[in-house]
Amino acid sequence: MQNEKNNTQEKLNSSSSKSTNTIVIVHGAWSSANDWHHVAGCLNSAENNLIVVNLPGHGSDETPVSKISLQLYVYEVLKAIGNTTDVTLIGHSFGGIVVSEVAELVAPQIKKLIYIAAFVPKNGDSLLSIAQTDSESLVGKNLIVDEQAGVASIAKDEITNVFLADAPKPVAEYVTNNLRPEPLAPLSTPVTLTDANFGNITKVYIHSQNDNTIGYTLQQRMVEDAGILRTYSLPSSHTPFIVFPEILSAIITLEAN
Repeated sequence: MQNEKNNTQEKLNSSSSKSTNTIVIVHGAWSSANDWHHVAGCLNSAENNLIVVNLPGHGSDETPVSKISLQLYVYEVLKAIGNTTDVTLIGHSFGGIVVSEVAELVAPQIKKLIYIAAFVPKNGDSLLSIAQTDSESLVGKNLIVDEQAGVASIAKDEITNVFLADAPKPVAEYVTNNLRPEPLAPLSTPVTLTDANFGNITKVYIHSQNDNTIGYTLQQRMVEDAGILRTYSLPSSHTPFIVFPEILSAIITLEAN
């Protein structure tokens, strides 16, 4: 997970006037915008206005943990979207929580929500409330919480197994040695969603079948509960954007058109 521009969204196609598809990607916990650079390379074209949002406190952004909230994350995505309409909004992992709240607030601007190995909340859910129902996840047993600092980490010797067991060894080693602690407050904040706004948006889910972060059984249950009818499945760990960037990009391109 390499450094990216500090606390900015990455506009990888500068010529938005020529774009036909606006695609906004929101990364997950313990992650950053730059983790999506392989997918961004595949999606960057004259047909796409691609924005990969870097959430505050992630990557090289130095927003103090005390100032970080779910609302701040949501604001960062809203700022990236601006007045753009027909947006394909994509969330990975915890990013699914963020994009759901964003979609609730600007539903008329969202063409489609795509969840990639992501949490799909119902009204009143938080990441923690959903994650506590996941008996297959390895996160809980390897979670190190520092309440005084307001952050959580994953036991270093289990980072690869939890997140990216199928990644190339150099990538896994880099992630293991550079993973930043995750701010706690947004993980426990519930979302407010309505049938009229969030409920009426078309949704797609891309499963990661060998996922040790969000168990496949939980993924299937969230899809069923949300009434998502269009799904894809990849034989990947929690990070298909590392292992299958071309296939993932092809799915995103298909769904964004």
